[in-house]
Amino acid sequence: MNRPVVVGVDGSPSSLVAAEHAARAAVLRSRPLHLVHGYLHPLGYGVPVNPYDLGLPAPTEQGQKMLEQTAADLVDRWPGLAVEVCQVAGGPGATLVEESRRAELVVVGSRGLGGFAGLLLGSVGTQVAAHAHCPVLVVRPAEEPVPVDGPVLVGVDGSEPAELAVGYAADEATRRGVGLVLAHVRPPGGEHRVPDEVAGTPAAAHAESAELLATAGAAVRGSHPGLAVEERVLRAEKPEQALIEASGEAALVVVGSRGRGGFAGMLLGSVSQALVQHARCPVLVAHPYGHAR
Repeated sequence: MNRPVVVGVDGSPSSLVAAEHAARAAVLRSRPLHLVHGYLHPLGYGVPVNPYDLGLPAPTEQGQKMLEQTAADLVDRWPGLAVEVCQVAGGPGATLVEESRRAELVVVGSRGLGGFAGLLLGSVGTQVAAHAHCPVLVVRPAEEPVPVDGPVLVGVDGSEPAELAVGYAADEATRRGVGLVLAHVRPPGGEHRVPDEVAGTPAAAHAESAELLATAGAAVRGSHPGLAVEERVLRAEKPEQALIEASGEAALVVVGSRGRGGFAGMLLGSVSQALVQHARCPVLVAHPYGHAR
């Protein structure tokens, strides 16, 4: 099954930047690219009856022209890229989550307009990043060109979601021909935030970080021979602070998803949420693939 790279396109500058990233991702993966436009019923939802009871709305000519023009522009810039376009009746977030069941990767743009630093990702991107059934590439900040330099960065903490993220990060670094940085974050003094009798000394805590990184590094070198891997201990009160700072020198940061416990509202942990909103480079959310794979 030749799963496509899927990107939502609505004609906005943010979505066109996302489409460019998606085209590059499709070429790197030798996959087709699907441009999807999710549209709502023109009657909206403020009418006494469900407008969809009256039948599905027809795709708009304007939306089709926008999709076809975007596809033509991408094919010009990425020779050999196979592009399909479609309009789907429904909200853009729900549409992309549904499309993700059959996708290799879903790409969403950030909506960092208006200067609201805490709202760098729009509601559609937030919904897709949390609920998709495949990995999600969040393209932010929107005004930056597609990054080609810099390593792939991923946090290591020994958890199962982080292990999955490390694997995705190694795959992506190999595809891009760049290095991989494995980062583990410790508080500034090296103190562990557990009782002394458990944590031991700062030296023991540092050794624990080194051991975590060495284990992850050995696994990556075994599965991706030839990949340049750097193990780095970062210092910060909170892991997200250090990883956001480090993302300024990266081409991509990969974060884990917590979609294992059945808590639909908790599919992204706090560190992943912070990076999706504030990282200084694109973010790959490492969702495991759904059952359709």
